[in-house]
Amino acid sequence: MKLGRLNHVGVATPSIAKSIETYRLLLGAETIGEPFDLPAQGVKVCFVDAPNTQIELIEPYDENSPIAGFLRKNPAGGQHHVCFEVPDIHEAAAHMKANGATVLGEPRIGAHGTPIVFVHPKDFGGMLVELMETPKGDH
Repeated sequence: MKLGRLNHVGVATPSIAKSIETYRLLLGAETIGEPFDLPAQGVKVCFVDAPNTQIELIEPYDENSPIAGFLRKNPAGGQHHVCFEVPDIHEAAAHMKANGATVLGEPRIGAHGTPIVFVHPKDFGGMLVELMETPKGDH
């Protein structure tokens, strides 16, 4: 298992539109992608580019979305997860499991179009970690 770069920080929000304006106004963000739906995960997402990583804004579709539960506990939103790249998602998931970590579900396609898995926050001091297979063509 080899840890890759920090790909993004996931931020849950009750409104992507309001969050985009906040990132523009307060941080001067200029490169912001169009929000798009991820029906399989019950969310709408949008990426804000920073010079060294991205912020993934995540808004729930409805009350059944996993993000809706997070927002019930944190109504204003907040940092939801960090995402690290790995060369091979299946190898990374197997490594995590072999070392006692709780991998949440099987690899599936994430917002970048590459396979992802999440690792339970109890294994990382309370922080939800997403592992994402490095997109082809990236370093």
